[in-house]
Amino acid sequence: MSRTTLKAFKSEALKNDEVKKAYEELTPEYALKKKLISMRKKAGLTQEKIADIMGTKKSNISRLESFKSTMSPRVDTLMRYAKATGHELRIDFM
Repeated sequence: MSRTTLKAFKSEALKNDEVKKAYEELTPEYALKKKLISMRKKAGLTQEKIADIMGTKKSNISRLESFKSTMSPRVDTLMRYAKATGHELRIDFM
């Protein structure tokens, strides 16, 4: 018996309208978390270092970047994170 790949599993799961809807609702949150991680890594920072810069604990940064977390970060947290990585936060609506 062959093992199903993640790509095949995802493709099959997204054929279900309820699963597809739930997936699409989470897409912006996952995109944000991926962006945060990318920004931190490009800045050459560890979670510990960015926590120090932001005056918080590593566990807070870990939770902020976690794909398992359902927490919605506050705008001021995102602003501090952006600044710590050498970026500026911009919010836009389309």
